[in-house]
Amino acid sequence: MKKCLPQDEVEAFACPVAFTVDVIGGKWKSLILFHLMSGTKRFNELRRLIPDVTQRMLTLQLRELETDRVIHREIYREVPPKVEYSLTALGNTLVPLISAMREWGAIHEAAILAFRHAEIDANPLESLA
Repeated sequence: MKKCLPQDEVEAFACPVAFTVDVIGGKWKSLILFHLMSGTKRFNELRRLIPDVTQRMLTLQLRELETDRVIHREIYREVPPKVEYSLTALGNTLVPLISAMREWGAIHEAAILAFRHAEIDANPLESLA
């Protein structure tokens, strides 16, 4: 992540937004955080809860969240090895944000899907490109 060097006041206000998106953005991180909000999860539990994520991508996303100290990875020395993931204190500060994202999605999902379908219907050839 490059440092945000704002050119003007608008960029100065947008800079923390860009940083937050860097930490929790992407297709999978917010879903991982959402599922960890309800408690500690093992790797395979997360795989079941997020069925479209590949094992490799889940591993990468978990590592990035761990590097940023948003989640904690606990390794239990047993056979077979057991690894659990949970939110850290820093990760728990994201709970209101993730909850707000969930609420916003629940409220606006139907309207936005309708807009998308209307766009496809209005431009059928563009949707094939």
